[in-house]
Amino acid sequence: MNQKSIIEKIIQHKNQPNLRFALKQKTEQFTDRLFYTLFDIDTPVAENLSLLESQFDGLVDLACWDVNKSCKKVWESYVGKLPRILERLNMDAEATVNCDPASLSIEEVYMAYPGFYAIAIFRLAHELYKEGFPLVPRLMTEYAHRQTGVDINPGAHIGDSFHIDHGTGVVIGETAIIKNDVKIYQGVTLGGLYVAKHLHKTKRHPTIEDNVTIYANATILGGETIIGANSVIGGNAWITASVPPNSTVFHTPEIKIKTLPNV
Repeated sequence: MNQKSIIEKIIQHKNQPNLRFALKQKTEQFTDRLFYTLFDIDTPVAENLSLLESQFDGLVDLACWDVNKSCKKVWESYVGKLPRILERLNMDAEATVNCDPASLSIEEVYMAYPGFYAIAIFRLAHELYKEGFPLVPRLMTEYAHRQTGVDINPGAHIGDSFHIDHGTGVVIGETAIIKNDVKIYQGVTLGGLYVAKHLHKTKRHPTIEDNVTIYANATILGGETIIGANSVIGGNAWITASVPPNSTVFHTPEIKIKTLPNV
């Protein structure tokens, strides 16, 4: 096959007319500016809101494929929600300071904690998700996932004062509901029991009630699974049924130690 044929074949199989990777790059730039605008003390708010609006217009041009839907109006609604989002994120940061004895200052949480960064980008993406803005919210949370190892679908519902410690390997599914004052550790999965495509519009992921702690590598599955308030889920637990409030759930491994005789 000569080069001309190769080129023709590649063009023939590039069959997604809306697949522009510039959208991915521009979403990441928008996300970075948004984060700095909310938190960095040296970043001017007024100037950056104007720049963010311009960047958002570029995302609309790339992502809003439905000509009958006015995506440009989304920015007006979204920017009005930023103060409340920031207020909630400050509560998340305070929860981390209060939960983690290793945190030396709240500034450390904002700048160095992957769990906080993942929560921040989730909350910013979630409001766009609720507006029905296509693809961009998922690109935002995937950007955070790539940087932190924390995978939160922008469709999840998460209450106030949420804390993720360490973070690596955390997975929170699209229809998960997490209420207030919840703490989770690395490797936790809030997932679905089944992955059939026809379940797309059903609640597939668990509900976590207030003041629950979920320790490392616990797996909680199913849309009907509810973890009751004030419960503690131990590390490596595998849960597919509801847990009453004020419960402690733990996994007991069988440990065998074999000592070789001196040779």
